[in-house]
Amino acid sequence: MINNKTMKRIAGQLILCCAIMVFSQQVSVQAQRVSFSEKLSERKVEVMIDSKLICSYFWPENVYKPILYPVYSISGTEITRGFPLRPRAGERNDHIHQVGIWLNYGNVNGIDFWGNGSEGKKSDSGGVIQHLGIVKIQGGDEEGVLSVKAAWIDPSGNEIINEKTDYHFIPVKSGYYIDRITTLTNTGDLISMKDTKEGMFAIRVARQLELPSKENVALLDESLKPGFEKASGNKDVTGNYLSSEGISGEAVWSTRAKWMELTGKIGDDNISIVICDHPENPGYPTYWHARGYGLFSANPLGANDFTQGKQVMDFSLAPDQSVTFRYRVVVSSGPFLASDQINDISFEFSGKY
Repeated sequence: MINNKTMKRIAGQLILCCAIMVFSQQVSVQAQRVSFSEKLSERKVEVMIDSKLICSYFWPENVYKPILYPVYSISGTEITRGFPLRPRAGERNDHIHQVGIWLNYGNVNGIDFWGNGSEGKKSDSGGVIQHLGIVKIQGGDEEGVLSVKAAWIDPSGNEIINEKTDYHFIPVKSGYYIDRITTLTNTGDLISMKDTKEGMFAIRVARQLELPSKENVALLDESLKPGFEKASGNKDVTGNYLSSEGISGEAVWSTRAKWMELTGKIGDDNISIVICDHPENPGYPTYWHARGYGLFSANPLGANDFTQGKQVMDFSLAPDQSVTFRYRVVVSSGPFLASDQINDISFEFSGKY
């Protein structure tokens, strides 16, 4: 005969087992696998979450730097501008060198890596970031890692900086994170990265995520030529910035903040894009070269431009010296991310690397 004490113990064990089963089911449902598809003949590696393409690591010959492009929300909405690689009607065709997500700088020993290609061809005085190879590809249920190497090449064809970058792709509820950890090593003489606003870690977003504009700029028509529709018409333009310091709209430009959020709507998809700075980065918290026309950029090295000469950064690397830049991009669909949510995401990122 089973007494009450035994019955309670059995009941407790059954409840525990049921709870473990439910938790296990929840984990298995929530787990999302990151996978990669190498398409080296097309100069790219595609990144998928549960077989959904979220972006490609891409090194096209006519962009002069490796990029993540195109980039999609988890719902399949393209959040990066198509121009110039795959232009879409209704887009601006300015700043041809601003493509996808990238990291470079406008003044490295006087060489412009940022603006190379701005005239639709390689600049004689521009620098090139050359993809050298893939070091590691590792898929996983909670995180995927892509490690690559590259060389910053001067106009004479000499490597002046060696680059090692790890991309961590991390699925989360309603979206994903991209953590970019880039180490730059000086392979020659002193490297001077003088102040300029033209840098450093950036995204060029889709037209709908721009901020409403007063500019009268022609947009591409259905034939992909500049048409009669003007940017100042603001058709379907819904973007807005919010910084960790509570500043919003166009006023975020040249301010410093730990993170910046860009929100907007593309069709029925509510999009939040966040860039988080990292406490170990030079110049933390970064200045923001975030513009209403769709350039969303963190620039920790441009103090002179952003403070009208009141502060000067003039970053440099001695021979064989290295520096690491760490950034997190959050891409989320659904309700816009609130400040307290982003603070938690930023805090977690700051302790991870």
